[in-house]
Amino acid sequence: MTKSGDGFSRIAREVFAPIYPVIAEQVLAWSGIRSGFCLDLGSGPGLLSVALVEKSSLSVIALDADPAMARIAHESAAGYPDRVIPITGDVHCMPIRDNVVSLIVSRGSIYFWRDLPQAFSEIERVLRPGGVAFVGGSFGTPALRETIFAEMRRRNPDWDRDIARRSGRASPAMLRRELARSGVAHSRVREEEEGMWVEIRKT
Repeated sequence: MTKSGDGFSRIAREVFAPIYPVIAEQVLAWSGIRSGFCLDLGSGPGLLSVALVEKSSLSVIALDADPAMARIAHESAAGYPDRVIPITGDVHCMPIRDNVVSLIVSRGSIYFWRDLPQAFSEIERVLRPGGVAFVGGSFGTPALRETIFAEMRRRNPDWDRDIARRSGRASPAMLRRELARSGVAHSRVREEEEGMWVEIRKT
């Protein structure tokens, strides 16, 4: 694994771990989807993928652009070898057929996508009719957000500046413009205290 990948995996496990079960419960409740195929985009070490299979009957495809992350996700999901499927792939051109995924979730990776309209179009392509996607940067709850920010400020004095720069790459106003450019038929931006989500539904 690269040094940056190793650092990301460690932070996910040591600091961000409490948010994944919360986010899993939220997206399952919002979508009403608990079976079929789920796609975890930018899955990293697979902690959200594992939380989703623990709380539903979904099988989860954990997609990340970094091959090292696919290996780590495989280790994270050792208890669910038939229900978490780590693959390496690019959100802009996913190795997944049309109309097969019931639920798509991505927490944090949207800030690194180079072409948002193309990524949104790909998400709509792979969703089955009736499927829904939630992609964004939520911290689960306001309390978890505050706890994580406090710890990350302790570890990284530039945390607030880094977050501001990252958020500037995908502000709600920008996301609405890019969704319009994508041609996706049914979408909205959900703004909440703990973070925001782009919601895409396929009818």
